[in-house]
Amino acid sequence: MRVAIAGAGLAGLSCAKYLTDLGYSPIVLESRDVLGGLVAAWKDEDGDWYETGLHVFFGAYPNMLQLFQELGIEERLQWKEHTMIFNQPEKPGTYSRFDFPNLPAPLNGIVAILRNNDMLSWGEKIELAKGLVPAMLRGQKYVDSTDRLTFSQWLKQQGVGDDVEQGIFIAAAKSLNFIDPDEISALVLLTALNKFLQQKNGSQVAFLDGSPTERLCQPIVDHITERGGEVKLNAPLKEILLNEDGSVRGFLIRGLNGAEDEIVTADLYVSAMPVDVVKVMLPQPWQENEFFQKLNGLEGVPVINIHLWFDRKLTEIDNLLFSRSQLLSVYADMSNACKEYADSERSMLELVFAPAKDWIDKSEAEILAATLVELETLFPQHFGGDNPAKLLKHKIVKTPRSVYKAIPGCQEYRPSQVTPISNFYLAGSYTMQQFLGSMEGAVLSGKLTAQAINAQATPEAKTSTKQKPTLQPATNAATA
Repeated sequence: MRVAIAGAGLAGLSCAKYLTDLGYSPIVLESRDVLGGLVAAWKDEDGDWYETGLHVFFGAYPNMLQLFQELGIEERLQWKEHTMIFNQPEKPGTYSRFDFPNLPAPLNGIVAILRNNDMLSWGEKIELAKGLVPAMLRGQKYVDSTDRLTFSQWLKQQGVGDDVEQGIFIAAAKSLNFIDPDEISALVLLTALNKFLQQKNGSQVAFLDGSPTERLCQPIVDHITERGGEVKLNAPLKEILLNEDGSVRGFLIRGLNGAEDEIVTADLYVSAMPVDVVKVMLPQPWQENEFFQKLNGLEGVPVINIHLWFDRKLTEIDNLLFSRSQLLSVYADMSNACKEYADSERSMLELVFAPAKDWIDKSEAEILAATLVELETLFPQHFGGDNPAKLLKHKIVKTPRSVYKAIPGCQEYRPSQVTPISNFYLAGSYTMQQFLGSMEGAVLSGKLTAQAINAQATPEAKTSTKQKPTLQPATNAATA
């Protein structure tokens, strides 16, 4: 059975991967000339990589880790020391750490919090425990009910003060959805905190040993093509063509560079495009359907990713860092954290500029200037004096619509992978699964779509499809 999938991000590629494992023949159609969607990466004229985002992998990402195992590329994940490191703006150039000892969860997280004395006073630790412990004990059903509140509102209900919110949770909110606690749904942070604190290595991070496009996406493509599937770049979807009964007749692919348009036909069709693109591409007859109308309640959040190459090492830290800056979210020195980007003499900082809504339309020069001002606080020893660090080059990647903006009330608008259209499915982290808008959510959504297709396939279709091992169950535990 042939399945056409629009979009070669993690959702589309994982959907195709799991379909091939079940014996289907997918064809993945990607509009751009690069794999990865929201994890795409490119090489510049010097051979240096730059990416759409700072992509880290958590121990609490079971479906992603299972995918690495199935592809036989687990060694490409470079696991870092289990710690969370925050800059201290009030003490420029210094760090505060939450070190997780080798103890069962949640004891290791409790010890990490209790040991930290420079970000949290004992009174603030008690405040934090009074808020988080009941949420953990009451389970996911309670967490789901908090989607009506912003995280700031939820904290206030629990009696948690502004200092704790400013100290920890602004950084956490921006790292999870690129917005502040007074915008983000309480559901997002509570879901993440529940999982990170209830799994021993849930909050431990890993970096890929190279670019996501080459080191993760390409192995998925190899897996697909070795089993009879196809992946085509430079194949932008122009229109979803319909039959008289409203089902899909084909994907009309726009011809590039003077080529004619092409119709790709299949037995089944999947959109693995971002939700903002899906809304634009919906055929007019579908727009009257309540299922698709709900998508109007979702929109992508703007994100800016910044790469800065310097003439010296700014830090030796080999981990993810939380900047606690007004403009920056998380960052890492990729010359330390990533094997392929390694440089013992010079730093390459990769930083997430968030929230980006007021900056996405500004010039690169303005964004760069604001970032360098922030770096003076993060690395004062390298930007003061007579010999400041020299910026050798930079790359700025703007994504006007990234993962869906997880504000209160969004959950009711997130669709299932199965649509009312008999031969049309959805994949993407915006679809309903409890890993929310993340790489893990994208992979899980693709797996769920493949499973839904297989479950709904007619007996005749299953009989005609060559048998392969069944998929391992999707792990749909809650995290961000």
